This record gives sequence, structure tokens and C-alpha cells, in this order.
Amino acid sequence: MSVFTRVSPDELSAWLKRYAIGTLTDLQGIAAGIENTNYFVTTSHGRFVLTLFERLSAAELPFYLNFMAHLARHGIPCPAPIADRGDKYLGTLNGKPATIVTCLPGAPIASPRAGQCEQVGAILGDMHLAGKSYGGKLENPRGPHWWREAAREVAPFLDVPRRELLASELDFQARHRDLDLPRSAVHADLFRDNVLFDGDRIGGVIDFYFAGIDALLFDVAVTVNDWCVDQAGGIDAERAQALLAAYRRAREFTDSEKEAWPALLRAAALRFWLSRLHDFYLPRPGELTHAHDPEHFRRVLEARRARPLPLV
Repeated sequence: MSVFTRVSPDELSAWLKRYAIGTLTDLQGIAAGIENTNYFVTTSHGRFVLTLFERLSAAELPFYLNFMAHLARHGIPCPAPIADRGDKYLGTLNGKPATIVTCLPGAPIASPRAGQCEQVGAILGDMHLAGKSYGGKLENPRGPHWWREAAREVAPFLDVPRRELLASELDFQARHRDLDLPRSAVHADLFRDNVLFDGDRIGGVIDFYFAGIDALLFDVAVTVNDWCVDQAGGIDAERAQALLAAYRRAREFTDSEKEAWPALLRAAALRFWLSRLHDFYLPRPGELTHAHDPEHFRRVLEARRARPLPLV
């Protein structure tokens, strides 16, 4: 992810003495994303990813690290946290909570085809089945409470039509949150840049640091709103059908989920419109940082409001 906290090779070499993963041979900052500091770390034993957490506290992080370890044990290709010699996943480096995880093969794809969306739907279904047995407790940190707080912070920067759209959608979502939907630990951010393709196959799913307990259907909606969207914010039917059909082979949707689907698609669009507005108007200083265009998810939200997509 973006580099906010600089780590020198000498500092990392000293820190790595707590681990049994060899000696440092290369260190490279990763210039993507906006939440944490990430580096590719190459040692005499292999390649890893170092993360220094810029927002999450040491008290919050066990949920995420243990969730990743749980999924990895269940065969999901995700980063597996490396324990230090004291059998702890989490340490402190340059004043920040830090962890090191396995580095997975592959790279993100910008323009997915239906066959790749099918694989994403299948792995999302597998993740939801594996996540049912995870015992961690943490409500989605970017859920409705955060939406309201973020909306108050960004509203002064918006013109009247966008403020009205935001207020209208928050009101709609407040009237559609008491839904009886299956819930569990979910990724909540399964965008294209968080799935690595190694050739024609998924090499890994990364960046679990927005995970939390939420409706499984919300996780599906987040995924469809990125993998199956066109430039105007509409849904590409072929890609969406491929993703949803593959997911349903792992877990069938309930009647209540089918009814709630249009509202959850809107909720997923609102969540990412708000986060992009917040990052755009209220950025943190950092090296190699960048913010995504919030207008994209405004268009997605307006498209979902204008044309609900049935879950069939």
C-alpha cells in the first residue's frame, strides 16, 4: 500500500531477527492503496509483505490477522501471517503496529472477463463457508455508524445535488438495515486490486484490513459493484451472472437475501463513495499516496438507485 512510514534496510534487518525467515536481501515500498504502509520484503528464505498499520490499533489487529490465518488453514489462498519466535503475529516497528505475511503469486487485473469473474465468485463463496467457523468478533468498521460520521465530515465539501443524494441514501439505508440476513466475517473490500491472478487462475486474495462481521450479501454486493461494473456505473450482465452463478454453487441465497439485494448493492456503493470522498477531501500526508476518484462510486450509486438489479 502507500508508504506513510519509512523503514530503512538496517531497521528492518534488526527487526527481522525476531523471525526465522532468513536475512534481508531487498526492501521495496509498494505504491498502491491508501490505508497502510506496505513493503515487499525479500529474504534469504523467500519473499514476504511487511505491513505497518497507520490507522488500526494493536488492540484491533488480532481480528484481522487471526481471520487471515483461519482462512489460510482452510485452504483459501490468502496471506498467512508469520509468527515471530515468541509465537506472535503482531509486533512494533518504528512506532507502528507491524506484521509480516506470505507473499502470493500473481497481479491484479484491470479489465476482468466473465471467466475471471466466475473464479472470483467461486472463491468468495469458499471464503464465506470457511469464515463461518471463525470466532472473532468485530462489526464491520466501515458500516452504518461510520457512514454517518463520514457523511458529516465530507458534506461541507459537496455541492447541493451531492449533499442531497448523500442525505437521501443515508435515509434509505437507515430504513433497510434491520434485515434478517446471514452474517459472518467478510472481506468487505474484494476489489480487483485485492485479487491476484497468476496466469488464468487466482493466485491469492489480499488486504483483509477492512474485514468485519456483516451480512454475507453485503460482501457479494461490494464485489459485484467493482468486478461487474461498466464506466457509467451500470452492471455488465455477463460478468455479474458468471460471478453470482459461481458463488451460488458454494452457497445458495436465501429468500430474504434475494429481496434485500437491491438495497445492499446501494449500501455497497454508498460505503465506497463515502470512503473515496473522505480520502479525497481529507487526505493524510504521506509518501507515494494517492486517492481514488469519488465520482466513480457516485455514478455507481445513482445507477443502482435508478435500475435495481434482481438476484436471480
